[in-house]
Amino acid sequence: MRPEVFRGSATAIITCFDEHGKLNMPAFEDLVEWQIEQGTDALVVCGTTGESSTLSDQEFATLIGGAVKAVARRIPVIAGTGSNNTEHAIRRSALAQTLGVDAILCVTPYYNKTTQRGLVAHFTAIAESCPLPMILYNVPSRTGISCTAETYAQLAQVPTIAGVKEASGDFSLILKTRSVCPPDFAIYSGNDDQIVPILALGGSGVISVLSNVAPRDTAEICRLYFTGEGARAERLQTRYAPLIEALFCETNPIPVKTALAIMGRDSGVMRLPLVPMSEQNRRILQRAMAGAGLLSEH
Repeated sequence: MRPEVFRGSATAIITCFDEHGKLNMPAFEDLVEWQIEQGTDALVVCGTTGESSTLSDQEFATLIGGAVKAVARRIPVIAGTGSNNTEHAIRRSALAQTLGVDAILCVTPYYNKTTQRGLVAHFTAIAESCPLPMILYNVPSRTGISCTAETYAQLAQVPTIAGVKEASGDFSLILKTRSVCPPDFAIYSGNDDQIVPILALGGSGVISVLSNVAPRDTAEICRLYFTGEGARAERLQTRYAPLIEALFCETNPIPVKTALAIMGRDSGVMRLPLVPMSEQNRRILQRAMAGAGLLSEH
């Protein structure tokens, strides 16, 4: 039986830059420590929320190494190593392994838009090159391609492929995936507005943007569900619905980095082509944060 990489809430953590657009490691390490203090179950570093597509290999190594050192084995560290270039994904996965991560997260190849057979070949090549557990990442809104349940079933035969972060929003796909894949193939919600529904379909947790700003409550949604308090989990999920919507009113991670700045945390600038949030949407975000009770803590 394959091991579960984590159970509960993993924060897809932002990358902190200074005012000149350079890595701000002290601010990043402060965020990592706060996440652990707040009860986050795992961290995903250099994912989409971490602006991974703008990071050089050296910056990638600095962030992964810094996260591993700061976490010090208290919770799993998962490195976003995916690429639309299979060889690049293999190299980043090997680098992440040498830096001491617990698992890797690999997105479906974007822009190339390969076939389902190509997806199987791509992920299998990465998995066979790296002994770490791999979580697949299906996010068709960004990549233009979606895995099928049949593709998941094939990939689930690879011992190191531990599961999938499902951000398609397609519950029929998720239900079929659960039915055709073995029970130890983990399904994680990739959408913060769908945590409880995916847990109800046998999900293992969430890889979350919301937990950048509300780590304790995001983890609590999962904990409540797993301990048989599904109604309370649903109410907590629903309470955060306006904030979740606001966190995606512009392209992620623009709103969440803005929210952290509003909370007084040093999130830094976005790298182009991402730009600062519009003032109108910033006001919407701030109202939603106040409604969720986030501003009274800072």
